[in-house]
Amino acid sequence: MSLTVYGASWCPDVKRSRALLDGHGVEYSYVDVETDPAAEARVRELQDGARRIPTIVWDDGTFLVEPSDDELSARL
Repeated sequence: MSLTVYGASWCPDVKRSRALLDGHGVEYSYVDVETDPAAEARVRELQDGARRIPTIVWDDGTFLVEPSDDELSARL
């Protein structure tokens, strides 16, 4: 399983989701949409123009936007 977490360092939801992934020992790539214009464009593409974070993308192309801990745990 390969994950990419799109987020920003100031966002409490991003911090919460990353802590959950870390707690489960899940490896993931983290991309800051504040510093990477291509990452921000990818998030907006997935969300029809919106930029809600975290956006967590699996290698099969599926993704979750602003998941609760329960939603993210269930997907893992």
